[in-house]
Amino acid sequence: MANIHDEFKPDLTPQQMLGLGVFGGNYFGEAEREELPDEWFEGVRIATNGIADEKLNFFEVAASQPLEVWQRKGWIHPADPLGWFQWYCRYSLGRRMDDEDQRQIKRWKAMNRHVAQVKQGCQQGDLSCRRKQRQALLHWTYDSRKL
Repeated sequence: MANIHDEFKPDLTPQQMLGLGVFGGNYFGEAEREELPDEWFEGVRIATNGIADEKLNFFEVAASQPLEVWQRKGWIHPADPLGWFQWYCRYSLGRRMDDEDQRQIKRWKAMNRHVAQVKQGCQQGDLSCRRKQRQALLHWTYDSRKL
């Protein structure tokens, strides 16, 4: 990723996230997928009926709130109507929006509290521990498999 903010150090690229299994295989519609590189979707398990399936997630648990919750809480920017991951995909492809980038990076950094909880509450390498929290971390580019 070119021209990345100094404080933003994601563990995973969007392609890696999709390959691992995030958002129940149902984050992007066809229109949104068209703007992303085809190789990001090679070998990715996609929910075929348009409904998220927790079994398609790496940890096989649901760890997302519905988009309506994000909208109600004001977490959605009009430029990225699908939320955080849409922003991250576009950011990784080079789009920059200073204020929005700062806001999203601040939200990403706030997930560190979950990293600390997994480190404190789980033995290293025990992927069965705090599966929902670990899945949520994957959704935010934190690779909890190495904790």
